[in-house]
Amino acid sequence: MLLTRCALSAAMLYLGMAFKKYLGKEQALQKAKHYCGYQERSHSEVKEKLYSFGLYKQQVEECLSQLIEENYLNEQRFAEQFAGGKFRMKHWGRVKIKYELQQKQVSDYCIKKGLKQIPETDYLATLKKLAEEKWNSLKGEQNLFIKLRKTQDYLLQKGYEYELVKQALQSTQQDKS
Repeated sequence: MLLTRCALSAAMLYLGMAFKKYLGKEQALQKAKHYCGYQERSHSEVKEKLYSFGLYKQQVEECLSQLIEENYLNEQRFAEQFAGGKFRMKHWGRVKIKYELQQKQVSDYCIKKGLKQIPETDYLATLKKLAEEKWNSLKGEQNLFIKLRKTQDYLLQKGYEYELVKQALQSTQQDKS
């Protein structure tokens, strides 16, 4: 029993859990400003960070309201940046972006505003490009139905709407025929 307690204590020390340093409200606020200044953050991410500094609920709420007042924290701006970034960099579709924003507890209004930042022409062009790339990567697949299914699954996993995926696959299939 003594050996397991020692091992547990050593593990806690190693992980830095035994002597966790808690910050005061002002120090935590300064760290939160830096955290928000580095990149756009959701309210839930900042709230979680403030709690990790050892603040109480009242202090966290006060810090959040101050960050909002000083424009360090803006949910709509976060949603717009997140949606645009995930679309441009990872080629995510609207379904996946919406899901991820909901996971970050962003309001429906801000999600809609964020998704409107994605131009429809770029969205459809990216979908078509992804469909063609995936289709061409499956050259070794002889069975047309398996090829269609794999391409469809890939595009749905990326977060594109089923109807748009279906249209893109029909277009890609006609182009290759």
